[in-house]
Amino acid sequence: MNNYVEQVINAVRQKHQNEPEFVQTVEEVLSSISTVVDNHPEYEKYDLLSRLVEPERQFIFRVVWEDDKGNYHTNTGYRFQFNGAIGPYKGGLRFQKNVYSGIIKFLGFEQIFKNALTGLPIGGGKGGSDFDPTGKSDAEIMRFCQSYMQALYRYIGPDVDVPAGDMGVGGREIGYLYGEYRRLKGAFENGVLTGKGFSYGGSLIRPEATGYGAIYYLLNVLKDDGQDIKGKTIAASGFGNVTWGLCKKAKELGAKVITLSGPDGYIYDPDGVSTDEKVEYLLEMRSSGRNCVKDYADKFGVEFFPGEKPWGRKADIVMPSAMQNDVHMEQAKQIAANKVRYYIEVANMPTTNDALNYLLEQKDMIVAPAKAVNAGGVAVSALEMSQNSERLVWTEEEVDQKLQHIMNTIYKNSKDAAARNGLGYNLVAGANIAGFERIADAMIAQGVF
Repeated sequence: MNNYVEQVINAVRQKHQNEPEFVQTVEEVLSSISTVVDNHPEYEKYDLLSRLVEPERQFIFRVVWEDDKGNYHTNTGYRFQFNGAIGPYKGGLRFQKNVYSGIIKFLGFEQIFKNALTGLPIGGGKGGSDFDPTGKSDAEIMRFCQSYMQALYRYIGPDVDVPAGDMGVGGREIGYLYGEYRRLKGAFENGVLTGKGFSYGGSLIRPEATGYGAIYYLLNVLKDDGQDIKGKTIAASGFGNVTWGLCKKAKELGAKVITLSGPDGYIYDPDGVSTDEKVEYLLEMRSSGRNCVKDYADKFGVEFFPGEKPWGRKADIVMPSAMQNDVHMEQAKQIAANKVRYYIEVANMPTTNDALNYLLEQKDMIVAPAKAVNAGGVAVSALEMSQNSERLVWTEEEVDQKLQHIMNTIYKNSKDAAARNGLGYNLVAGANIAGFERIADAMIAQGVF
């Protein structure tokens, strides 16, 4: 490993030892780009990597809200604006009880490279709160979102920072957030948030975009491997918007998703989430606020495995699509033992570094990284920003065509970057390199600051 890269990684380990998720993603990214840094002494001269791992601006604030019984609660809100070298900061808001600074930093750092891979003019940022919307009424969620926006609105804008949704933040929450922003600003700046409802500036297929994009990326992998998606089985996790979009597109193309998961366990459906009724039921499960995947098992009479993850289930393709660090070494060994050919990450950093390295060592396995595979969501968010700025609306077919083109380009650029640097068909390293090269060029061109 390049000495400068190693120095920066060690500094991050020491400074952020209480934020393991952030340390993990920095280690994974920087180790992948070491060969590029070898060929660019100016990166060390200008200390580019130390600048890259430090947010340009970060905000931590209290969020006070009232529940339906008149009791007041205080949560912590975050927004980290990591890198704006290629465009306004762009990244989601996550409302989940386990959110803390390390989660937001890792997501924001990943977002820099993901956004750069899209080829669109968007920088990297992330935000959220340790507020848990599960079990809360619409009125409670509205009051929380309004309080959150009262602290955040000064620091965002269509040309400054454009938040979106993430776990715990869907169309309902974005609507409440935007409504409060509009009230505070007294202006219809609908380009300030993405993932909006179609009636007030949202883009068609945005809710499905991450799942659709993951399948479009997978099609490139299969094509290069001489395979067709039709008839393939997919083990996936989660049941939110990402997995819903994945199931919907897989069904359309003749594949079937055979597992879903939640905090309570996972279900196995040998017939797949392969009917309109099953696919649309995922939306009902999400909107219920129960956050229980067992509901699917009860509805359709399939097996439910409480407290377990689906990674021991045999499938042609494994697509972890729920949350970070969902696949540890034990699960990685199960996946390899099942002779899975395609391991396609969808959630942000769903695999621990040791497990990811183990899977990369499997000669008969193709591994694709989340920052490339799940970039379809932020790509369509950027397309939503374009539609807002031009005061127009693209058809579903137009957005879908642009999304496919972006995902095809991400795959090609990642593959080419790895080959160009003597790393063969390494899609993980290739994605990191392709994203980094674009950001580094922009940072150097704009001078040291």
